[in-house]
Amino acid sequence: MDPLISTIVSDFESEEQAASYDRWLIAKIQASIDDPRPSIPNEKVMAEMSALMEDKRRKHEAG
Repeated sequence: MDPLISTIVSDFESEEQAASYDRWLIAKIQASIDDPRPSIPNEKVMAEMSALMEDKRRKHEAG
């Protein structure tokens, strides 16, 4: 295989769609960086998500 040919397949149909997504993502990241609210520790988020998933699992199993 030619090493100059990329094996990455884009999820976008055009370069403009990819560029538009990049602009959107960069704006979201910057908004998060600029957000004055305090950060939430990863352990707290993971505990909350684990509890939520466990609750959903129990409800699903109960029918």
